[in-house]
Amino acid sequence: MRIFRKKYYRRENGQSMVEFAFSAVFILILLVGVVDLGRAFFAYMTIRDAVQEGALYGSTYPNDFEGVKNRVRGTAKFPVDLSDTVNVAVPDPEIIGSACAGHSIKVQTTYTFTLTTPFLGTIIGTQNVPIKASITDTILRPPCY
Repeated sequence: MRIFRKKYYRRENGQSMVEFAFSAVFILILLVGVVDLGRAFFAYMTIRDAVQEGALYGSTYPNDFEGVKNRVRGTAKFPVDLSDTVNVAVPDPEIIGSACAGHSIKVQTTYTFTLTTPFLGTIIGTQNVPIKASITDTILRPPCY
């Protein structure tokens, strides 16, 4: 009986290493996916806050489109670059006086988020994921005549 036990244990020497290798790959992919998801959520929160700040500025200065765009770009934090993706719209800019109190102003932007892990990009089909944020705010001034 003693000889049988030694032979049996010798055949299972590397089993735990193989099991660890399979499970470690899965756990590492899951961990990196969580890190990428956290980075994407941080980018979304940054973009949303920047667009909200631009809409707040636009509610008091609705005809200053460049000022609104600059406010959005200036509010966005480090990893997010909103160089030329900010759009500002009032209901009907051709009508004089449409940018007055009670109407709305819409500020929106799109940011292209790049995944860190090439494997996750293969799963979803692309390395670049567009993140969009849009805020509609009520214009506070000038009064409508």
